[in-house]
Amino acid sequence: MRHFISNALKGVAMGAANVIPGVSGGTMALITGIFERLINSLKSFDLKAIRLLFKGKINDFVRHTDLVFLLAILIGILIAIVSLARLFDYLFEHYPVYIWAFFFGLVLASVYFVGKTVKSWQVSVIISFMVGTAIAVSISVLNPASTNESFVYLMLCGVAAVCSMILPGLSGSFILLVMGNYQLVMIDAINNKDLGILLPVIIGAAVGLVAFSHFLSWLLKKFKDQTISLLTGFILGSLSILWPWKNIKYLRENGELVLKEDGNPIIKGYEWLLPDFGSQQFWIAFAFILIGIVSIWLLEKTAEEKDLP
Repeated sequence: MRHFISNALKGVAMGAANVIPGVSGGTMALITGIFERLINSLKSFDLKAIRLLFKGKINDFVRHTDLVFLLAILIGILIAIVSLARLFDYLFEHYPVYIWAFFFGLVLASVYFVGKTVKSWQVSVIISFMVGTAIAVSISVLNPASTNESFVYLMLCGVAAVCSMILPGLSGSFILLVMGNYQLVMIDAINNKDLGILLPVIIGAAVGLVAFSHFLSWLLKKFKDQTISLLTGFILGSLSILWPWKNIKYLRENGELVLKEDGNPIIKGYEWLLPDFGSQQFWIAFAFILIGIVSIWLLEKTAEEKDLP
């Protein structure tokens, strides 16, 4: 039960990250040390798992898929989404600079604590880190593509969205926005229960989740340092989205704001600004950055103590 609650709390951290625009739950999975286990659990839903399930070998199925761990994570994610969504909406509306500053510090510290798990910073590892950073920064400044309703493209959207949700530093909803299908999939199709749009996205997401978890698991076994450095680069690159001082650019069609189901406009991107270094707001925000850094340090310290014999 203690392990279940601990994993559920890590799921809460992942769910909280997914509520934040432009932040990935994969970042929190990597920070809390469950990323590789999560990937292996997801990839275990294979033909062997199906055979065990149909033969009624439930206990073997649960062990093979690490189902108890996965359920704890999912419960934590759901708790966070239900309980924190309104709180974060309020904070972003009234104290945007401070909440962005806290998460900026959180992710900034994560770059160090995740990066230090790399055993050897050889040339290939450094290149992987630079590539990951460049990809994440590039995605954050891309302009949205035009809407595309073709079956194959919608499947690709599902694959890309679910893969980016797993990857640290990348947001699934932001990827859909860049691919031009955020409103089509997340607003119109869901509101109208349009299976013609949702079905190929779901198929793509399901296939992508299983295939990508296998691919990531293979990478972590064969090229662990390069993979961790690539993911660290993704996290570093995501800091451009989390920079506290910025003007938000909203998605518009024919000059009109495109609204989500809850009535809030969809974020298209950001215009980055320099802070007023002499202002009270800057020093309060700076304090929140430090709080974010200390939070990750305490999380890391707690994890180290639990690992001690």
